Amino acid sequence: MINAKTNRHLVRGSAVYDLIMTAGFMTPWTATWVFSAFAALSAALALERPVPVLDVNGMLFANLLGSVVVVWSLWRLAQPSRRVGLYDALARALFAAWQLYAVAQGASFLILGFTVFEVLFVVAQVWPVWHSGQASQREKQAPASSGGALNGIAESSNQARRPPARSAQPNRSSAASINRRSLAVRCRLPVYSICRGRLGAS
Repeated sequence: MINAKTNRHLVRGSAVYDLIMTAGFMTPWTATWVFSAFAALSAALALERPVPVLDVNGMLFANLLGSVVVVWSLWRLAQPSRRVGLYDALARALFAAWQLYAVAQGASFLILGFTVFEVLFVVAQVWPVWHSGQASQREKQAPASSGGALNGIAESSNQARRPPARSAQPNRSSAASINRRSLAVRCRLPVYSICRGRLGAS
């Protein structure tokens, strides 16, 4: 499992990548040079879809995108954390989705090179957090299950040590013998008193 320190290095690495790839889009002059380089690369690779030349409106959105990404990259360099990495992964997932949509609509295939890195950084920043969450859940479930097993063993041992419960109902034969003895004693008492009276009279 990737620890927190390694995860911060991944967040910083993604920020450095964004600074390198998007700093050229911050100004109209540098953005013009970047698009010219992309056009030359597309021609060298003999790609069927050329890189378009941006007008003033398109250049404005390119400059806004470059400015926002550069500021976001500086923040990640200064305050890297797993939470920041998750927000960056969300932004990259959105970027990858729109890049794939643009290529499907006829944009240059050079965009797919950016898409590959977007997906890689999404996995690199989300996987450690998800894996650590799964590990913590397993650690929480393990003591509970072992505690339940120990309780079951203790209960079974206590039941084995308990003496067998005695029957609450007395034996019928013993009860009947006791009743006969008490009846015989009661019958002998009048006879004994009569004999004692006669002996006293004599």
